[in-house]
Amino acid sequence: MKTSIRCGVIGYGLFGAHHARAFAAAQGAELAAIAVPSEASRAAAIAAHAGAALYTDYRQLLERADIDAVSIVVPNVLHFEIAAAALAAGKHILVEKPMALTIAHCRELIRLAAENRRVLAVGHELRLSSLWGGVKRLIDEGAIGQPRYALVELSRFPYRPGAGGWRYDPGRVGSWILEEPIHFFDLARWYLSSCGDPESVYARANSAAMSDNFAATVNFPGGAFAVIAQTLAAFGHHQTAKIAGERGTIGASWSAADARSERPSFSLRHGHGSEGVEVPLDKPAGELLELFDEIAAFIDCVHTGAAPPCTGEDGMWSTALCLAAAKSIETGSVASVAATR
Repeated sequence: MKTSIRCGVIGYGLFGAHHARAFAAAQGAELAAIAVPSEASRAAAIAAHAGAALYTDYRQLLERADIDAVSIVVPNVLHFEIAAAALAAGKHILVEKPMALTIAHCRELIRLAAENRRVLAVGHELRLSSLWGGVKRLIDEGAIGQPRYALVELSRFPYRPGAGGWRYDPGRVGSWILEEPIHFFDLARWYLSSCGDPESVYARANSAAMSDNFAATVNFPGGAFAVIAQTLAAFGHHQTAKIAGERGTIGASWSAADARSERPSFSLRHGHGSEGVEVPLDKPAGELLELFDEIAAFIDCVHTGAAPPCTGEDGMWSTALCLAAAKSIETGSVASVAATR
């Protein structure tokens, strides 16, 4: 086993820069290369990571036999193209959500990873959170009995445009459901995993741009269901989750001016009736902390061959749920998840 995994980052926008910092800080890893076409972003990458090789074309990075693993942090429409090329080149990959914009492409990435015996991890970093992961631990410990209902809600300010305005271009983002609510579909499926696979979705949205206000109900076997809701017409970044079971409820909340704030307020409680129990967390909660933990876990999986916290199969499920929600909005009716998978 190699003592250090040589890593590359493809994309160096706002979040790509955080990926690069996380690889540079991870034990057992070395940030060896960055690929980014933008001249301004290349200058920023050179200033921050003088020891890493810089490329304008991701293909140049993938041609290097000494690069073991890459993270892919580019506009959504490019995820499949670059992830497929990286797997075919024998690289382990961490691809940001959504792993692809179609189920056929998700399946192809899973096939390529298996064929080349490479790790395929999908960027649902909330699973690594002391807070959102803490909810799952309480469920698994039986704190509320069998879960029957989940609510995951986000109220936040409008999205930043992204490089070249890609986040406001349906051709490049896919949809805003795939941009952020996909995280909440992943959490809901994770939290209600004991209920079986999701069966259908009913969704509504309205918009000043592309579905600024969005809500969906996800139906599970036996009557369990989850509600996913988001508005982009608000201030700050305020996320909550409530999971109700046969013997009580778990409530989690996180609030700050921005998702990457270093000074959030957050809490995790569970109980029944008039009293709730505050659950102490072993570390703070926040998107960047979770990203660093996700990349550390990815590196460990490359070393050991273990499954990542969010697998390709998980990534395909979250994409399928988003596509079912989009179909429901389009038709005004309940959409089967099986039809999208």
